[in-house]
Amino acid sequence: MTTPTTAPATASLTAPRTTHVTIIGAGLGGLTLARVLHVHGIAATVYEAEASPTARAQGGMLDIHDHNGQLALRAAGLFDEFRALVLAGHEAVRVLGRDGTVLFDQPDDGTGGRPEVLRGELRRTLLDSLPAGTVRWGHKVSGVRALGDGRHEVTFADGTTTVTSLLVGADGAWSRVRPLLSDAVPEYVGTSYVETYLFDGDTRHPAPAKAVGGGSMLAVTPGKGIQAHRESGGRLHTYVALSRPLDWFAGIDFTDGAAATARIAAEFEGWAPELTALITDGESAPVLRALHTLPVEHRWDRVPGVTLLGDAAHLMIPSGEGANLAMYDAAELGKALAAHPEDVEAALAAYERDLFPRSAEEAVGAGDLHERMFGDDAPHGLIDMFTGGERAPAL
Repeated sequence: MTTPTTAPATASLTAPRTTHVTIIGAGLGGLTLARVLHVHGIAATVYEAEASPTARAQGGMLDIHDHNGQLALRAAGLFDEFRALVLAGHEAVRVLGRDGTVLFDQPDDGTGGRPEVLRGELRRTLLDSLPAGTVRWGHKVSGVRALGDGRHEVTFADGTTTVTSLLVGADGAWSRVRPLLSDAVPEYVGTSYVETYLFDGDTRHPAPAKAVGGGSMLAVTPGKGIQAHRESGGRLHTYVALSRPLDWFAGIDFTDGAAATARIAAEFEGWAPELTALITDGESAPVLRALHTLPVEHRWDRVPGVTLLGDAAHLMIPSGEGANLAMYDAAELGKALAAHPEDVEAALAAYERDLFPRSAEEAVGAGDLHERMFGDDAPHGLIDMFTGGERAPAL
């Protein structure tokens, strides 16, 4: 663990000093911010709605990029711990046709800049790096209001409150903090994912396991696709994409797993059986993931004492950048607060000045990737992107 440094002791008489930061959300972004602040000797408390670190599964694989996510982990003093989590060989990517034909195959030769780790293990590393009591579990935010002079009151579902002079919303797509800054509300993009798993794939599901290969596999056509990723222990994590209105999905009873699976699989009639088996042989209940985004140019005027990071600030179409951006935002915010300990507003202004154009650029790129995957030219546009030197999107 990195030894905390001591922040300057002299406070300004005219500008608020960074004394304590209140963070809403214990995802990767919120925890990275708390860790970077800790490294710089700045106290923080993270409030999380979940009851405990193990209250729910933390998702699958993440590719951590050398130009943002890895830089954040270096700033957090956790780069070596991150490297110990990397699963060798999982940067491999292949694109298959609907008939199972391999159209593109890129092995993991160990030179890529996006090594893969399990999200849950990375989150645990961040949690273990924080002082005991930093995260307050079971604190679901029910409301936030401004008190004036940059102070805000946060109310929790159990009726308790906390007042802070520096509030950070790291609370995701449906952020409770965002309305303090912006009227923007996430909008459905017209595509949803249905998530499922196959376990012990090499032994129990050899045909789909062979189709997926050693890393990620994408079989995409206009408006639909089957994407899967090999995780540790031979687990195959699948996202089935369908461009359909929300009303279409509302007509499916996802509490009846077998019926929901059959309805989704019917949309892939005629596809290779090793691909459709990733749906029909699923060993976990299918979970609907409707994709929503904030406006590409989402930004806000400076409001004293509060800011956002990650999906709360720039929710975009999945592109492999979401977790990386959240951690990078967090590291940049933490460093800005450490660089301006006598002036919170100067730190927040500097952070947001860089945040807005960075977010907009990534949102444009995410939209372009989505079009390549599910637009009229799929999968050829996706293959053109890979052969041009870009890496696969994370699933």
